[in-house]
Amino acid sequence: MSLDRRTFIQSSLVTTAAGLSSLPSAASAAKGNSKVKPNPIAVSTYSYWRYRKDTKLPIEDCIDLAAEAGFDAVEILHVQMTREDNAYLQMLKQRAFVNGLDLCGFSTHQGFVSPDPEYRKRNIEHTLKCIEMAYKLGIPTIRVNTGRWGTIKSFDDLMKAKGIEPRLEGYTDEQGFEWVIDSLEKCLPKAEECGVTLGLENHWGLGRTAEGVLKIVNAIDSPWLQVTADTGNFFERQYEQFEMMAPKTVYVQAKTYFGGGTWYTLNIDYNRVAKILKNANYQGYISLEFEGEESHETAIPKSLNLLRKAFS
Repeated sequence: MSLDRRTFIQSSLVTTAAGLSSLPSAASAAKGNSKVKPNPIAVSTYSYWRYRKDTKLPIEDCIDLAAEAGFDAVEILHVQMTREDNAYLQMLKQRAFVNGLDLCGFSTHQGFVSPDPEYRKRNIEHTLKCIEMAYKLGIPTIRVNTGRWGTIKSFDDLMKAKGIEPRLEGYTDEQGFEWVIDSLEKCLPKAEECGVTLGLENHWGLGRTAEGVLKIVNAIDSPWLQVTADTGNFFERQYEQFEMMAPKTVYVQAKTYFGGGTWYTLNIDYNRVAKILKNANYQGYISLEFEGEESHETAIPKSLNLLRKAFS
């Protein structure tokens, strides 16, 4: 009986093993059944303001409106904030939490394209402060800029010139890149300490082109400095430049222009943008920056619907 029992068990194990070997592995099964995860869609508080007179909504009101519209997250525009004390920051963080929203991005302004070391130092200190604020808000990334020469004083005139301005007399772009690289390197220890990734945006100045952005990011070569890609800031070679930046992109700002753009209107094929990002395995946030003349009450829901469809 002992021999018969042993024979039965051995026979059963062989049969079971043979059956298991014919089944797909867990990894291959998961791969076969996997679905593309939609990108979460955020909205910048800028979309509710757009630097218009008498429409500077408080950040907390923008958070409530974003929740009502059905967004997944909110990006805060720093210059739109009315306060910077910790109590205010924690109130905003809780406001987003109770609304079921992430605070996903912090859009800041700084400039390092200046021969004046004191000017660059002030902008470095400002950026360090913004990193600390993002940390207190629980925001994982901030938008940073190169800055520009400042030879065109009016932003309206700069937009008429398609973001191209003369260099400061007596200086070169190479010197400008050196100033930017040196300044951003001084911000990286704080970024790493706080776990806040800096995203250098294609935002005029030396960052007007993908080549300019990548020249800086590649020179510094740190995981704490990557790219914030803005779909509306390329006037030429739009998709080619966007595709160049995609592998380094950690955050995307998506422009829409319902009612006609405030400064200009671009025709952006978001299905094409989504394909570029998918090919780069980008799984992060898509943050709406509505920059049109239409009322935000009607334009923002239309923009959300557009982005949901493209990035689903």
